[in-house]
Amino acid sequence: MKPTQNSVGRPPLWARLVGTTAGCGYWPWGPGTMGAIAGVAIWVALAAVIHSVPAMVAIISALIVIFTVLGVAAADCCEKYWGPDPSRVVMDETVGQWITMLPLSPLVACAGTLGQWSTWGWVALSLALFRFFDIVKPLGVRRMEALPGGRGVMADDILAGIYGAIILLILRLI
Repeated sequence: MKPTQNSVGRPPLWARLVGTTAGCGYWPWGPGTMGAIAGVAIWVALAAVIHSVPAMVAIISALIVIFTVLGVAAADCCEKYWGPDPSRVVMDETVGQWITMLPLSPLVACAGTLGQWSTWGWVALSLALFRFFDIVKPLGVRRMEALPGGRGVMADDILAGIYGAIILLILRLI
């Protein structure tokens, strides 16, 4: 069980901004879901302006790598103030959601179908799949939390995102 998150001081601003996905982690009702929704919003904003599959995949992949590294560092820093795996740290959910959405990149980049209801259905399904794997933590996801510090904070959501992406990819191919 996680300790209560009584702030003992405040993490540096950079760690709070990165770790909380620009404040989403302070949302009082389901901060993890809000972090994932932020990931969806950023992906949708990028999809609205990028109409090249390779560019969309490259940019999202770069964001995943950059914010995984920054997320590990921010989580390590925030844990010193907020305790182990603080619920305010939601960059892991943002990154996990981006991973889940990678198979959707061709859907909007190629066809420019962001305005179609079927596309929004895929986006909603990606959110539901990611949150399912993140909350239920099957197939080794829970074991990733045992990694020390920020690596454990990020790793379980990365694996949840991979599982969500695999399911989306299979469904898209069917």
